[in-house]
Amino acid sequence: MTRLRAAIDGLLELLGGAYQLLRLAVLTRFRLRGAYWQWRWHTAFGRGAPLTRTARLRAALDYGKWVHRMRRGTRP
Repeated sequence: MTRLRAAIDGLLELLGGAYQLLRLAVLTRFRLRGAYWQWRWHTAFGRGAPLTRTARLRAALDYGKWVHRMRRGTRP
């Protein structure tokens, strides 16, 4: 039962993170090359940005999950 609960919690966190990224994109009017997103990119990666698309997607989803947890006030 605990494995199932952990899987469900992980899925809900993933969906919440995806929602937060979509919310942020809407708030910035989908200007993904705009000032906010450039600032976010540089503060997140600096000079060591992930090279593969998969790594960038994973990093973005991790950020979205973190935002989701912060907005809900829960711990990882």
